[in-house]
Amino acid sequence: MPIQLTSTLRDRLASAARPLAGMWVCSGSALVAEICAGGGLDWLLIDMEHAPNGLESVLAQLQAVAAYPVEAVVRVPGDDPVVVKQVLDLGARTILVPMVNSAAQAREVVAAAHYPPLGRRGVGSALSRSARWNRIEDYLTGAAAHVSVLVQVETAEAVAAAGDIAAVDGVDGVFVGPSDLAASMGLLGQPNHPEVTAAVRSAIADVRAAGVPVGVNAFDPAVADAYVEAGASFLLVGADVTVLARASESFAARFTAGGAA
Repeated sequence: MPIQLTSTLRDRLASAARPLAGMWVCSGSALVAEICAGGGLDWLLIDMEHAPNGLESVLAQLQAVAAYPVEAVVRVPGDDPVVVKQVLDLGARTILVPMVNSAAQAREVVAAAHYPPLGRRGVGSALSRSARWNRIEDYLTGAAAHVSVLVQVETAEAVAAAGDIAAVDGVDGVFVGPSDLAASMGLLGQPNHPEVTAAVRSAIADVRAAGVPVGVNAFDPAVADAYVEAGASFLLVGADVTVLARASESFAARFTAGGAA
């Protein structure tokens, strides 16, 4: 029986009447991913760059999240076309590639994510979950409709090139990372510094001018609201590990004599 795939984040953004709110899943746990998937957010970001995730754990999390009406995005560790191919073969339909600093690099990322003639993704659909082992009719010819490519702008160099990056055919969204951006500007650990937020707003404006959705990482609700006002259409507003860390500290502060360290 032919199987129909659901949307990508690109499709959800195109039909959204409001900015889409999501959270990081950095624990490497399929159980935690499923808990977060049922929370009512619009999307989740399963992280391979800074979290203890490999292909097997990403697969388990994609399977756990699939039962819920939430978009799953996988951030790959870098722009390695082999890893991009493997993550897509696992069934990820939206990927986020970090540290994209130029339009030329963005074009390479897009090529890695698509089959010829659009790109150079290796063909293994009969063997992979992405095509449900050839149970998705015409997957190879229609694969571009099942794959959404986001790139991450997170250096001063990338901010300067944000408009050109967004204009690359096949870039479905640009995500701004204030923490690494702050580090690249000599403001390590200060993602809400006025110079950093000004650079974020500049990137948002340039990406929007290219007609591409732009997102941003913003754990502070006031900062998130300000970026929405500036034109951000999707945001990450928290992370599973930080929620657990802060909640456990609050328990310790309330119920132990010395409080949390």
